[in-house]
Amino acid sequence: MLDDDEGAVVTTIVRHVPAEDPHARPATPTAPTFAMLAIHGWNDYFYQAELARVISAAGGAFYAIDLRKYGRSQREHQSPGFITSLSDYDEDIHAARDIIHEAHGWSIPLVLYGHSTGGLTAALWADRHPGALSGLLLNAPWLEFQGATLVRQLGTPLLDSLAKFSPDAILPVPDTGFYQRSLTGWRDEAELIDDDGDPFTTGWDFNHEWRRSPSTPVRAGWLSAILQGHSLVSKGLDISCPTFVITSNRTIFSDKWSPNMRAADTVLDVEQIWRRVPSLGRVTTLVRLEGAIHDVTLSRAPVRSQAFGEMRRWLRAYVQPPR
Repeated sequence: MLDDDEGAVVTTIVRHVPAEDPHARPATPTAPTFAMLAIHGWNDYFYQAELARVISAAGGAFYAIDLRKYGRSQREHQSPGFITSLSDYDEDIHAARDIIHEAHGWSIPLVLYGHSTGGLTAALWADRHPGALSGLLLNAPWLEFQGATLVRQLGTPLLDSLAKFSPDAILPVPDTGFYQRSLTGWRDEAELIDDDGDPFTTGWDFNHEWRRSPSTPVRAGWLSAILQGHSLVSKGLDISCPTFVITSNRTIFSDKWSPNMRAADTVLDVEQIWRRVPSLGRVTTLVRLEGAIHDVTLSRAPVRSQAFGEMRRWLRAYVQPPR
């Protein structure tokens, strides 16, 4: 990529090759009928291998991206995750898109997938690039600031001023670590959980240097960019392709751990997400799942199965060409 104020910049493209994957799902097609590019969220990177296998089995050529300064793309001279405009990621997304189309042809339907902050990035990109996508799939996208729209509106001028003069200033944003607990298989001594071999129970396999706890520091310039994105969403987008949004059916915010957090979004307010969905584009679908966590694809096995089923049904209806 082009250098930025911190120096050299790279982005990393990850692809699923079913023929080389011993855990690929049976009867995975060898000739994909669509392609998907997945964008991760804040303080994250791509490691959701089950999602890749499900999409491949549904007929998709699956690709993911570790955006600049995240995961496999982090470099020692960089502030992890730091940007001052979400449009900075256009260069990363366009590079990945070009690789996909060079491999599969420019006529293959392309679906953009985004989780959390990646969902906000994906939605804004889709709005700015009408006709580029055949579908947009959002997993708990961060479409509005926590608390209320009024909180964002009141806080944005102050934050913009700070971001202008000191964009790399670290903000005192607390991280309880509760969401990380639900991903690592941690349990309270009083909790009795059967070890059924599900990664949700035993802990998902990810790199703790790339997905940190406590979270990567939040800087003023980055949060200002996020709030600018929220403002654009609140005014209404005009995404031309069908859009699918999936979330948990409830949020739990608390400074005290509860086992109920294993079945709720503990990061974002899902009701705020739901209110924004109708104004994303011309055709929108919302699915709310009982028992899902923030990343729906990392919930317990029955919830994941339901989520993947909803995704496949939507892909068949809106994206894949008829047989």
